[in-house]
Amino acid sequence: MPKSWVKQRKEDGYYKKAKEIGYRSRAAFKLIQINEKFSVMKNGDLVVDLGAAPGSWSQVASEIVGKEGRVIAVDRKRMKPLDNVALVRADLTHPEAFESIREASEGDVDVVISDMAPRLSGNRHIDQAKSISLAEIAFDFSLEILRKGGNFVAKVFQGDQFHDYQKAVASRFDFCKSHSPKASTSSSREIFVIAKGFRG
Repeated sequence: MPKSWVKQRKEDGYYKKAKEIGYRSRAAFKLIQINEKFSVMKNGDLVVDLGAAPGSWSQVASEIVGKEGRVIAVDRKRMKPLDNVALVRADLTHPEAFESIREASEGDVDVVISDMAPRLSGNRHIDQAKSISLAEIAFDFSLEILRKGGNFVAKVFQGDQFHDYQKAVASRFDFCKSHSPKASTSSSREIFVIAKGFRG
C-alpha cells in the first residue's frame, strides 16, 4: 500500500473522528449523512446490511434503530460481534445465502443497505462492471425481502452502466435518487443510490 495513501488516510478528518468515536471505519459517516438527508432508517426498523465488514454501517444502523429495532450484518468475512447486530456469514454470490438471511430476519425487512465494493483491479471499466454486479445482487435481494414501502441504499461506481442500474431501481420504488455524501473522498468514483417506498 503506497505510503502517500497511508499518510493521507491518517490525516483525514473522518478517519480521525471514526477512531475517536469507536466506529470501525470512516464509512460510518457516509451512512450517517445519507440518513440525515433521506431518512432511510428510523427507530424500530429491521435493517439488513449487505457486505457489512468491518461493521461501521451496522454500528450506525444499530444506533438509529435502537433496542426496538434490529440489524442483520451479512458478509463472507468474519466480523467481531456488535451489540444489537446479528451476524450472518455468507457469500452473496451463492443462492443459499439468501435463505440464511431470510431465516435470520424472521420476516419482512424495512431497509436493505449495501456498501459492497469489488477488490480494485486498477482498470476503471472492470471495476465499474464488478461494482454494478454487486449492486445488482443487493437490488435483487431487496426485491425478495423488503416489505412494501421499504427502503434501499446501495453503493455503485459511476460509469457507463450506472444510469441503467438507477433506472431499474427507480422502476420499483416511489423515490430514487443518486447521492454523494460529503464523507466520500473527492477522488472516489463511488455514488449511492437511495430508494424509498418499495412498490412490491
